[in-house]
Amino acid sequence: METGMERWLLVGATVVVVLSGALGMQAVRSGHRSRWTMVLMTLAFLMQLGVLGIRGDLRGQCPLGDFGEILIFLAWSLVLFYLVVGSAYRISLLGLFTAPVVAVFQVVALAPGLLEATPERVAVVDPWREAHAAFSVLSYGAFALAAVAGLMFLVLNRQLKDHNLGTGLFRNMPPVPALLESVVRLTWLGVIILAVGLACGFLMKESASGPKLLAGVITWALYFVIMVVHAWRGMTPRRFSMGIMGVFVSSLLVFAFV
Repeated sequence: METGMERWLLVGATVVVVLSGALGMQAVRSGHRSRWTMVLMTLAFLMQLGVLGIRGDLRGQCPLGDFGEILIFLAWSLVLFYLVVGSAYRISLLGLFTAPVVAVFQVVALAPGLLEATPERVAVVDPWREAHAAFSVLSYGAFALAAVAGLMFLVLNRQLKDHNLGTGLFRNMPPVPALLESVVRLTWLGVIILAVGLACGFLMKESASGPKLLAGVITWALYFVIMVVHAWRGMTPRRFSMGIMGVFVSSLLVFAFV
């Protein structure tokens, strides 16, 4: 079975995400908040669901069979956590920082050869393998948004040091405590979800092994160590944010080289 509908949906979702970022930037320049950011990101989320639904139907399992699907799933999970966190913390400006990351993931997924035109349908599905793949990639959505929130803090911190207090970006930035709290909660959420994914990997009929499992365990351990040190001994907000961002960027090598 072959279909091109998912590609058109993905292109549409990418256009909507870029539009969301552009409107967010325009709102920042004018010194006002934009409600359209959340609306457009919700629309992109629904279009991403459509893409994943089509790919899942083609494969007969969770659509994580090629690198393109992994990127789409990661982009979807990033938008999912943004919609939850942005609403809970009233951090609408987070969409301005999230949109470029989501757009890059989706544009790369559209590159020739990354998204199989005729994916092989799986005859027998191992539910533990499905859970292992889904939870592992989902955790990276939480980690990605935590890194984005960390970047927002660094930008805000730089503006404070440079005394750029009259810009639209500064006026629309959420309070520092809200940003740091979102980084902490998102990272802990990612740690918990990744732990579940790794546990499911050991329960597979053919237990997960090799570089992918090792990379996942190392990623989990690095995040866990940072969070424990932050909770028990304390870390400066700048060092904590840079640590979360550094581990996320390093962990992307899991998808690129294993």
